[in-house]
Amino acid sequence: MASERHYSPADRLLQQVDTVLRTLLPFSGPSTRPSPAVLEEETSLDEQSKRHIAGLMRINHTGEVCAQALYQGQALTAKLPHIREAMEQAADEEIDHLAWCEQRVRELGSRTSLLNPLFYGLSFGIGATAGLISDKVSLGFVAATEDQVVKHLDEHLAQIPREDAKSRAILEQMRTDEQLHSSNALAAGGYRFPAPIKFGMSLMAKVMTKSTYRI
Repeated sequence: MASERHYSPADRLLQQVDTVLRTLLPFSGPSTRPSPAVLEEETSLDEQSKRHIAGLMRINHTGEVCAQALYQGQALTAKLPHIREAMEQAADEEIDHLAWCEQRVRELGSRTSLLNPLFYGLSFGIGATAGLISDKVSLGFVAATEDQVVKHLDEHLAQIPREDAKSRAILEQMRTDEQLHSSNALAAGGYRFPAPIKFGMSLMAKVMTKSTYRI
């Protein structure tokens, strides 16, 4: 049986730099799965609808930037190897969402948020702090965060017109994946955060969504 590979601090630093670049640079994080949108026909949308949908997809793209940073920060400070590996695997899966959202934003004639570097840094710090506290708290933070993401996706699906099948297909697949990440985190021993903490997280999420809708 092959022995587990151990990475040096320098290796892990280079991996972190690579992840930052793949997350923040345009078109630098290719997906491993094809976008669900490729199976859907493009429909004609008026300019107002296109701007609104692009704003929603920009929010979701920034949410995936935050997820990348959160998982990477947690992987950096995780106590147990299998927790670190789980965080790194989840980060890899989120790259798909990142690429899908970016592609759709560009198709709608818009761009991703200029605030992404700021939110990446904040989320990385939160993830690293959670990992330093304990793996149980770190996993619980993943579950609570993914629950917030699912709520936002439901809100966006309610706003995106039925005729925009491409955007809807992306968000529906993201919703399925995020629910699975939340369930997996709790099943792995994640702490169930109480309602007041979840409410605070919701307020922080609203700051992100309001600011990245246009910027």
